[in-house]
Amino acid sequence: MDLDSLLANSCKRDWQTIDPTDIEPVRFAVVGLGWFTKGRALPALEQSNLCEPSVLVSSSSAKAERIAAETDGAGLGITYDEFHDGAARDAYDAVYIVTPNALHLEYVETAAEFGKDVLCEKPMERDSERAVELRETAARANIELMIGYRMHTEPAVRRARELIANGYIGEPMSVTGNMSQRLLDRIDPNPDQWRLDEALAGGGALFDIGIYPLNTARFLLDAEPVSVTGNTSSTHDAFDEVDETVAFTVEFPHEVYAQCYASHNARQSSGITVTGTEGQVRVEPAFFQDQTRQLHVSRGDGRATISVEKVDQMLEEFDYFADRIRGSKSIDPDGNHGLVDMRAMEAVYEAAESDCWVSLE
Repeated sequence: MDLDSLLANSCKRDWQTIDPTDIEPVRFAVVGLGWFTKGRALPALEQSNLCEPSVLVSSSSAKAERIAAETDGAGLGITYDEFHDGAARDAYDAVYIVTPNALHLEYVETAAEFGKDVLCEKPMERDSERAVELRETAARANIELMIGYRMHTEPAVRRARELIANGYIGEPMSVTGNMSQRLLDRIDPNPDQWRLDEALAGGGALFDIGIYPLNTARFLLDAEPVSVTGNTSSTHDAFDEVDETVAFTVEFPHEVYAQCYASHNARQSSGITVTGTEGQVRVEPAFFQDQTRQLHVSRGDGRATISVEKVDQMLEEFDYFADRIRGSKSIDPDGNHGLVDMRAMEAVYEAAESDCWVSLE
């Protein structure tokens, strides 16, 4: 396989199916205006030629209207109640849901009532039962549902997947993946935040960031988990309801194993490695979007490190969604895909309690 030709255009949008100049932009109602929305999602929507942040939805009119006034392309700011009541429903085509996990379902229900397609942040919901209901709600309404796994459109991860699929590293044998950050230092110092509330979050480090190595392993291997085991721990008082740290192992078909680690109280770090019979490919840093990614590739005695141009991961994700909504190709990752992660993560918690492997089949 010609490594140079594969990586020559490493940031190509190989998922793109339609000419961007031939479509009307997808107008979004953005539900939830927390730090991630303001710092990551809205700047991407402002930059996009395929999407617009037309309606912003928050807990208060004042907040929604203020942020709408500061956001290019946003015409309206409304409350959650006004959204559910149908306010501005003609001003948007799709709904981007970025609320606490346990609130996803109710906004999908409203979107379904209005016939609006949905891009829902991961994890799908706080538990798999509600995730099933969410998926079925979208299916009954015949609306499109995409789960926001931005690694699926991250160029470095896509190039790594191509290398694996084309046999560059031989048969995959193992995966190692990690993601960690000091949540209370870097994200939100408030110990009463929703990520630490089990009823709203469903889980801690596993649900919030452990899902990255789990899902990216699935994507890179193009395979689904067979069974899991794992352990969780918490040392800080703020994590008395949810896990602070999780280490888990995922078994894939043909006895391929992924060793995964996530922590909300460790130094910021992320990476994922797939080792095969003939070589190895690693993306590091892998998951934090502000960092330039490096693709480390080895085969036999040869080694190479390629810096992949940094892209706005949220812009890639939004534009992919628009490409699928305006085109004819189906969405992946959809609700079925997201449900697999929900069940796998719940099985990790079960395994931590029982100290055994838990089957997913």
